[in-house]
Amino acid sequence: MEITFSSAKLKKQLNEGKAMVKVYGPKRAKKLKIVLTSLRAAPNLGVFAPPYSPPNRCHELKGGLKGVLSVDLDHPYRLLFSSKNNPVPMREEGGLDWSRVTIIEIKGVEDTHG
Repeated sequence: MEITFSSAKLKKQLNEGKAMVKVYGPKRAKKLKIVLTSLRAAPNLGVFAPPYSPPNRCHELKGGLKGVLSVDLDHPYRLLFSSKNNPVPMREEGGLDWSRVTIIEIKGVEDTHG
């Protein structure tokens, strides 16, 4: 899958090992590397669709973050991203068609619970 970033700063933080550890700490940086490697290696987001998502539990968010997806890192932090396909692939019955998402944009790493 192709990965883009919402800012040049975020791209640097998530692509350079030293910067990642400095910003996120060694524990979260290790999890981020694993998740980003898995996302890059996947042919599409369907590989992470429930029930295939454990242990990182990829899921769509609701409310003010509708259209954003989340992958668990270390509690309570999540890697947030959205489909960058144009147009965003949707299923006939509604909702994102995960199997047709081939480009994502990383939005950030944050605690979505507070």
